[in-house]
Amino acid sequence: MASARRTSGFPTRTPGSNERPGSRDTDKEEIWKPLLDSISSGKRLPEKSLLVLGGTPETQRDFLESVSTDGPSGRRQQDRGKKPPIANQFALGYTYQDVLDTDHEDTLARLSLYLLANPSPSFTPLIKPYLNPRTIPNTLVVILLDWNHPWLWIRQLRDWIRVLRSLVLSLDDASKDVLQDNIAILQEKGRNLGGDGSISMENVKIPLGPGEWDEELGLPICVVCQNADKIESLEKERGWKEAEFDFILQYLRTILLKHGGSLIYTMPSAPGSLQTLIHSTLGIKSLLKQEQLKHNVTDRDRVLVPPNWDSWAKIRILRDFAIEEVSEKWSVDIDIPRGTARPNGQSPGGDEEGSQDMEATASPTSEDDDPDSATAIYEKEIRNPEDYTQPTLANQGNGLEVTSMDPQAFLAEQVHVLDQLRQEDDKEAAVKAARKETDSSARNVFTAGTSGDDASGVVEEHIGPVQFNMGGIHVNADEMVKRLQDREANRSNEPKATTPDASDPSAMSNDKLMSFFSGLINKGGANSPSRGS
Repeated sequence: MASARRTSGFPTRTPGSNERPGSRDTDKEEIWKPLLDSISSGKRLPEKSLLVLGGTPETQRDFLESVSTDGPSGRRQQDRGKKPPIANQFALGYTYQDVLDTDHEDTLARLSLYLLANPSPSFTPLIKPYLNPRTIPNTLVVILLDWNHPWLWIRQLRDWIRVLRSLVLSLDDASKDVLQDNIAILQEKGRNLGGDGSISMENVKIPLGPGEWDEELGLPICVVCQNADKIESLEKERGWKEAEFDFILQYLRTILLKHGGSLIYTMPSAPGSLQTLIHSTLGIKSLLKQEQLKHNVTDRDRVLVPPNWDSWAKIRILRDFAIEEVSEKWSVDIDIPRGTARPNGQSPGGDEEGSQDMEATASPTSEDDDPDSATAIYEKEIRNPEDYTQPTLANQGNGLEVTSMDPQAFLAEQVHVLDQLRQEDDKEAAVKAARKETDSSARNVFTAGTSGDDASGVVEEHIGPVQFNMGGIHVNADEMVKRLQDREANRSNEPKATTPDASDPSAMSNDKLMSFFSGLINKGGANSPSRGS
């Protein structure tokens, strides 16, 4: 049947004919290309970009590891196939990562990372081709800082913000229009009052507060302070206290508030919510689990300040801080220095005249030695320990490092000290020898001139009374001798006609007892049963 017969869409040619297919046949062939393109575009992964500024090749690799690690679980994403290489040794580096879902089965986005460690304006033209109307809404700028050198942070931030400002000024008009639209989206993101689930307040927007988005760049900024585990070392080895850590945190928050940026402290062992912060800023959402960012400004090594959350009132809660002065002076510090060449050597519009006018109206650059600049104010409080001097330590009272002497000069000084000590020892030994000789001579004279009762008195003075035990009764020899002497003295005072007879037994017994007890005393008492102290 003719109605059931299907007509082929391919061109038909008669045998032997050399005619080419007509335009009508060509249109029929092109019908498959749009269909295939629509199917492939449906499976195309969202492309996101990270512009990583600062750090070293090693700290940049640590950052890449932290980005690929799930914050709450600390589990690293599984690599599918060969791990992509990291080229960050010279100028502008590049690598990529596939963002996997929670179950590590589905790929949510392809993350391209551009790495630049040197803030030199010469490298700015390398970044410009990657900022265009298609990539700007999907780009996040990450500035890496290191807790090994916190005294350099504000100077590093100033240099990178200057690079970004010069880069934004060099873009074409189409890209600048996208930047303006992007600023409006970023300012409104997360500022509604219905964030707690209240539907009635969902469309109510919170107005901008003082110091917020004063210096917008058109790109979201996230400052990552790496190696937060060094905070403990700064406290123990450098003598830092809570005042220093609070000052650094308040300074960073005040600066980032002007650019609408976010802040996070990380360490290699605990990246925290870094992955969640980056994914939420870029709009990468998991299909299985929605993770909420929770601010943290109390734990000094786990700080997290989400975008559009901070304010001057929240910054002042920590301690008193000159937030207005820092905010005002920072706008002067980030002015592009006069005479700095544009990345493309032209004005944003592309004409030489516009470039000359812009350079003529540029604000004067803030000198590095200006004591009133925001950078100088920070570096007065947070100083490099290598710049410490002894008077500075005496004034601060919290420094632990001192300047040591040259080893040879120290040893030469110790030689003189040892000679003086040796001479003093010799003098002291001579004085002791002379004193010993004098004491020996005096002792001999004292012994020669002491006899009889005097010797007994000396013995009594030094060794105390002599006591002994007779039949279980303690007898004091000195007291017994004294009683016998008193008895003889009383008897001698009695008037008698004749002298006592030598054969009188009572008189002989008294003499024997006296000589017996006197002999005990004269022996010393070293062998006596007991002695008084």
